[in-house]
Amino acid sequence: MIGGQRAPGTIVNAMTVDVEDYFHVSAFDSVVSRAGWDAFDSRVSRNTERLLEVFDRAGVRSTFFVLGWVADRFPSLVRRIAEQGHEVASHGYHHQLLYMLTPRQFREDIRSAKAAIENASGQPVLGFRAPSYSIIESSMWAIDVLIEEGHTYDSSIFPIHHDRYGIPCSPRHPYTLRRPSGSLLEVPGSTVRLGGVNWPIAGGGYFRQLPYAWTKWGIDRVNRIEREPVVFYTHPWEIDPDQPRIRVGATTRLRHYRGLERTSGRLTRLLEDFRFAPIASVMDLAPSNAA
Repeated sequence: MIGGQRAPGTIVNAMTVDVEDYFHVSAFDSVVSRAGWDAFDSRVSRNTERLLEVFDRAGVRSTFFVLGWVADRFPSLVRRIAEQGHEVASHGYHHQLLYMLTPRQFREDIRSAKAAIENASGQPVLGFRAPSYSIIESSMWAIDVLIEEGHTYDSSIFPIHHDRYGIPCSPRHPYTLRRPSGSLLEVPGSTVRLGGVNWPIAGGGYFRQLPYAWTKWGIDRVNRIEREPVVFYTHPWEIDPDQPRIRVGATTRLRHYRGLERTSGRLTRLLEDFRFAPIASVMDLAPSNAA
């Protein structure tokens, strides 16, 4: 259910995972060439398996936004995700920032990703999340391409101020985007609004680096007062403090590596404190294999 009032205690939030390796991160683009990805020691399978175990112990199903590059190289991993009752969605193929692409390049990227993920999982791909939430005002054309390529929903617009992404004036809760090409459900990154500003509570680096109490307070506030679900996200590399270190500047180093040792324990606690399910289930979208 989207909008309207929900009875106390019935809010189910959306748990999501962006399935990418540590060397895929957009902030590393200037020092890591895509042509060299295959030379890195991949850790995405082992880390995703660990997340699957965490979710299984908690009885939680999630949406896994899988990189097409990962689906082509590790199809058995994607198949296991689907077989364990999780929703499989698209994170694009090459993890490229949308505002650095042309519409044609983006279409080719998501078409390749959708085919690779559906072939590996046996599930239809309904959803998409742009690398680094890179649907911004200048790349809103991507919504038309997503609709034309058969996606039902998008989860790429973050209603915050950030140096790399965000449309701060966009709605904070799920809404329908109507375009000449059709319509699409937008499932934005979650925030709380304080002092006229949207503050992120959605996961990722915010979850690792800010106190756990902030995330818990924010999710509880949105659930209890606004009667809306929160969309939480994490990455397999965020539970891997032993990942190889890549030489980057101080800001990127802080954003990427700080708090990695805390993520797994905090995630386990989060799954105990709140209810979670895949996006397709939370938003009552078309039937899929997701539980």
